Amino acid sequence: MARIVAEEDALEEACRRLAAGEPVAIPTETVYGLAADATDGTAVARIFEIKGRPRFNPLIAHVADMAMAGSIAVFTPLASRLAGAFWPGPLTLVLPVREGSGIHPLVTAGLDTVALRNPRGFGARVIARLGRPLAAPSANTSGRISGTSAGAVNADLGDRIGMIVDGGPTRVGLESTIVKVEGDRLLLLRPGGIAAEEIEAVAGVRLERGASGVQAPGMLASHYAPDAPVRLNADRVRPGEALLAFGPRRIANADAAVKVLNLSQRGDLKEAAANLFAHLLALDAVGAKAIAVEPIPAAGLGEAINDRLARAAAPRQDSGEKGS
Repeated sequence: MARIVAEEDALEEACRRLAAGEPVAIPTETVYGLAADATDGTAVARIFEIKGRPRFNPLIAHVADMAMAGSIAVFTPLASRLAGAFWPGPLTLVLPVREGSGIHPLVTAGLDTVALRNPRGFGARVIARLGRPLAAPSANTSGRISGTSAGAVNADLGDRIGMIVDGGPTRVGLESTIVKVEGDRLLLLRPGGIAAEEIEAVAGVRLERGASGVQAPGMLASHYAPDAPVRLNADRVRPGEALLAFGPRRIANADAAVKVLNLSQRGDLKEAAANLFAHLLALDAVGAKAIAVEPIPAAGLGEAINDRLARAAAPRQDSGEKGS
């Protein structure tokens, strides 16, 4: 089982593990989070692996203060007002991500926005000491109840993680409220630990409902698809195609591909997950007729990788392109 360490004794060890790319379960005021360095794609991929049956939905990037938040996202006056009123606390703001933010694409799920939260207590302290934001979805197996105590986390994930920081029962016990800020508009993406009325009282504008598509955690999945059609489980490269490869062996005619990028030369699914979004974007940028994708095992993180690729290859409403 995991090593459980009291919050007051855990800071240095937690930072060492996080800096080494190891996820750590930490207490926040909402629920316990499974935290990893949000700038390290392999560490973030490990979160999905630990939680099981993963899906590439956006994750919240947790920050230590407004200075760190401002280096990651673009704040409007309204967003700054909300952060000033509710941070640190259970409010997540979805904002345009800054170029060069350092946030890994697995955290944003390839979107041009990022979900940010400034937690209270141990979470803020460990982020400040580490000097990097943390991705931290709830510390539970996918589909199970979120853990609100170290014991609950240990019973669920204790055989899959090395350390749980024990901060006692969480204060809020409900995930954060997620709000997207678009200029002077506010869109409620997920209700949570702060009531909509409280947010509206500070903002002076109505909190709109009815968001569609995946823009934050807790919403229906709808993932980034490149402009180029995507052809799955390819057995050869066709003229004009780019190739998204996997493992040490290539399919027929790979040498003729416009460009080849390998998710993992050694066939490591965790490395492949970390590279997926960046590689798709890079291949899309070369102007190929299509992106051929070599077969990828469906076990473990391969389930999430194949799920993401299937959505990328789905028929396009604007063109009817099947992409396969």
